[in-house]
Amino acid sequence: MADLTLPVLDLSELDRGARAAEQFCLDLRTATHDVGFFYLTGTGVSAELTARLHRAALDFFALPEQEKLAIENVKSPHFRGYTRVGGERTQGEVDWREQIDIGPERDAAEGGPAFNRLVGPNLWPDAQPELREVIAEWHAHLSGISRKLLRAWALALGAGETYFDENFGDPSTLIKIVRYPGTDEPEPQQGVGAHKDSGVLTLLWVEPGKGGLQVERDGTWLDAPHVDGAFVVNIGELLEYATGGYLKATNHRVISPKAPGERISVPFFFNPALDAQLPIIDLPAELAAEAHGVTADPLNPIHSLYGENALKSRLRAHPDVAAIHHADLVGALA
Repeated sequence: MADLTLPVLDLSELDRGARAAEQFCLDLRTATHDVGFFYLTGTGVSAELTARLHRAALDFFALPEQEKLAIENVKSPHFRGYTRVGGERTQGEVDWREQIDIGPERDAAEGGPAFNRLVGPNLWPDAQPELREVIAEWHAHLSGISRKLLRAWALALGAGETYFDENFGDPSTLIKIVRYPGTDEPEPQQGVGAHKDSGVLTLLWVEPGKGGLQVERDGTWLDAPHVDGAFVVNIGELLEYATGGYLKATNHRVISPKAPGERISVPFFFNPALDAQLPIIDLPAELAAEAHGVTADPLNPIHSLYGENALKSRLRAHPDVAAIHHADLVGALA
C-alpha cells in the first residue's frame, strides 16, 4: 500500500463515532482537493455480488457478435446499448474498447431542452436476462454508497449535510460495462483517452489484478493499480463547478492491456437530474482562499447544468449516434 499513488479512504469510518467520521471528512476533502482521485474501501459491497457482476460482464462480451449488435447503440437516440470496439472516441481519437451503457429505465422524453434526448429506455440482450437483475442490485448498492459519500463531502466543505440530497433531484445514473481487449502493438495504445468526467461522482470497479488506469497529476501520468476490495473514486466537472474550483476534476485515461490479456471494468456515474444546477457552495474562508475558479478550457467548457455537460460528452464520444439521431445538434453543443 505504501507504493500507491492515490490516497486510500475507508467509508466504514463514518460509522465509528464522531471523531472517526470527522477525520474521514477531512481526509476526503484533502484527497479531492489535492488529487481528485482516491481508493475507497469499507463499502459493504459483498464479494458474492461483485463476483456475479464480473460473471455477467464476461458472459455479455462472450455473446455472439450478432446478439450484441442487435442492441447496438446506433439504434438508440439515448446513447444506450452496445458499443463495438472502436465505436467511441475521446478527443476525436478512437478508444479501443467495447461496452454496454445502462441508464435509468424511463420512457423517452418529448420536447424540452436538448439534453432531454438522453432520457429513455435501455437496450438489453435477449440472450442474457440475468444481466438486468445483477445491474439492478449493483445500482442500488452503489447509489447508497454515493449518497453517503456526498453527505460527507457536504460536511467537509462547510455545507449542510443534506446539500446534495436537496439539490440532486432524481439522479441521472449511468453504468458502463467495459471490456478492453489486448493489443499486440509495441507502443501503449488508447483504451480510453484522457478526459474528465462530466458529472459529480464516479465509482469504478476494476477486474482484480488488472492495471491500465492512469491519473494525471502535476503534468505526469501516474499508474493507479488495482487494490483488492476497493473502488477507485473520482470527482467530475460539476463538483468542480459547485466548489468554484476548490475541488478539481482530474484527467485520467486507460492504457490497453497487452495481448492476449483483456481488462473488464465497470464505472458507475452518480449525477444529478439533467435539469439540476447545483448551487455554488459557500465555502469557509480558509477553503475559499484556495478555490481558484473553474478550469477555463475553450475546447471543453464546463456547464452549470448537468444535462448540458452530459449531452456535450455523449455527442463527442459517439459521433455516429449523434449523426443518425441528433444531426441538428452536431457542432452546436459538442
